[in-house]
Amino acid sequence: MHIPWSELCQVSSPFHGMIPEMQAYPLGQIDLPIMFGDRANFRSEVLTFKMVDFLGSYHAILGRPCYAKFMAIPNYTYLKLKMLGLNGIITVGSTFSPAYTCDREYFELTTAIINSSELPRLKELSTPAVPNCNKPTSSTAFRPFEETKAVGIDTTDPTKMVQIRTQLLAK
Repeated sequence: MHIPWSELCQVSSPFHGMIPEMQAYPLGQIDLPIMFGDRANFRSEVLTFKMVDFLGSYHAILGRPCYAKFMAIPNYTYLKLKMLGLNGIITVGSTFSPAYTCDREYFELTTAIINSSELPRLKELSTPAVPNCNKPTSSTAFRPFEETKAVGIDTTDPTKMVQIRTQLLAK
């Protein structure tokens, strides 16, 4: 984006969520004006973005602060973002193909980063025995630790039952 370093404000706190179980330290943060819509119907606000120094499939991530400031409603099923503009509702959308491509690239990048940092640690540890996950589980494997009894939750339908403990712990 050709933003000079002098325009970035320093950030000392890391953020989480980009790479599972890892924190990232931003290079800085910057306030940028963001506009959705067109000349006839638009909405503009200033958002704060944290700049990071790693490759990713997304150029910017709009999250809860953006949704709150624009009073936008995301619909992840239809890949739509709706908000109120000057002359009605603004709908920002995408198609499945670019969203899938971005998610796939993000998954591959995250997997590569996790594997690169986990691999040396895993080599230090002895390899434990891996359980056989393909073996069918017996029905007796899933049972409550304490005694329970069935209690009806609907007087009109005797088949609707819930299991409760028969002995409560003293506090």
